[in-house]
Amino acid sequence: MSLSSLSEVRERFEIVIGLEVHAQLCTRSKLFCPASAAFAGDLANVHVDEYSLGLPGTLPVPNRRVIEMAIRTGLALRGEISRRSVFARKHYFYPDLPKGYQISQYDQPIIRGGVLEITGDDGQPKRVRLNRIHIEEDAGKSIHRPGGEGSLVDYNRAGVPLLEIVSEPDIRSPEEASRYLKALRAILTALEVSDGNMQEGSFRCDANVSLRPMGETEYGTRCEIKNLNSFRFVEQALEYEVSRHAELLHEGKTVTQETRLYDSDRRQTRTMRTKEEALDYRYFPDPDLPALDVPQAWVEREAARLPEMPVAKFERYAKLGVPRDAALFLSEERELGNYFDAALQAEPELGPALAQLIMGEILRELKEDSTGIRQAKVSGPDVAKLVRARSEGTISSTQQKKLLTQLWRDGGDVNALLEGEGEQVSDSAALEPIVLRVIAENEAQAVEYRAGKHKLIGFFVGRVMKEMQGKANPKAVQDLLVSKLGGGPS
Repeated sequence: MSLSSLSEVRERFEIVIGLEVHAQLCTRSKLFCPASAAFAGDLANVHVDEYSLGLPGTLPVPNRRVIEMAIRTGLALRGEISRRSVFARKHYFYPDLPKGYQISQYDQPIIRGGVLEITGDDGQPKRVRLNRIHIEEDAGKSIHRPGGEGSLVDYNRAGVPLLEIVSEPDIRSPEEASRYLKALRAILTALEVSDGNMQEGSFRCDANVSLRPMGETEYGTRCEIKNLNSFRFVEQALEYEVSRHAELLHEGKTVTQETRLYDSDRRQTRTMRTKEEALDYRYFPDPDLPALDVPQAWVEREAARLPEMPVAKFERYAKLGVPRDAALFLSEERELGNYFDAALQAEPELGPALAQLIMGEILRELKEDSTGIRQAKVSGPDVAKLVRARSEGTISSTQQKKLLTQLWRDGGDVNALLEGEGEQVSDSAALEPIVLRVIAENEAQAVEYRAGKHKLIGFFVGRVMKEMQGKANPKAVQDLLVSKLGGGPS
């Protein structure tokens, strides 16, 4: 007998998930040296120096900006800022780790505890506790040649500053894990400490998962899934691993503690190595770095810099009448949220209509262009002018779409374009000849309409709007059509 679905698994087992997120920080230089922290899209091994390469005689000097960003993150996530923290050496041997150890933090991290609120599987608010947030340097990148013809190493990423944010095992489903990651990413981007780019690896996740029989309190044997770089892959990997654990336990077998990798093509995990424990890393305080003492003035300064958090932004948008899904998306995506706020500032009473345009036409344009909202040729206030004109009936939805497309492609003066477009035609005398001609040209549909197929009114409105090049008032057109066709509702 097998457990064929997650719902069956959940009837017998409780899913226990904890997440370790590595967020690359938005600094110009690396954590312990002045080499550039840029790594994506550049030639290999151009952003390196003596320290990045682990050459003898080099010494680390902490990047002040990294410490400030860690404090800011800890404050936003309601953690305890450690007035004294210690950098430690974490030993393991990979070709892309130039020194043979990684400088991280172990038993004395800069942030202890914290909490992140998400929506639980029951639809209610849920608090996920944080264990710690600590600073560490990244390793390089191994590039394996096809066919086993050797490997290359790119050290551009080596020494790039990271925050590792470790949750307690409070997450109970793959869906909750995805919601947690989205909420955390939204906070980090709102704080401007990380760009949250999962595709480039600047926001990535290791997921720990185990199962225990319902009603038990002791945790089961956990496995870690390394380097997940999309919300979808996190859910898929966890779903596979939960099912794998359940099958083993159902068959009376044991789960082996190990580290696994996710194969997105096959949608399954595979063994990477047996799981290390902290003892295997031989942590000890780095003798080249004194303990980090955080002055209270630093904490107070970073507290004063905290921006509006995504949860508060979501609540503000919801109060304006913005639909929940749109409010959530705009509050989690910082750049689009800023764009929306710029439009709102110009037309604060048009929140729902502005959100609709951004979530529809503007997102579509962004996907087609594969670009960011910062590069848009049409500003938030210009979008607000289009929405205002549409709400006042000066232009139709067709005209609004046409003008937005023109502005998006070529830029220009929105006021001049609106003036050139002219007001919608609402005068019955001007519309009547076109309405009568459309009815005459579509007699078959007119017969069906009069026989009770009243949904065809949309067909006739569309034909008239096409004849008028989108410049007719749709409501006036529909009213006139109903009058001339007869047999339908007014």
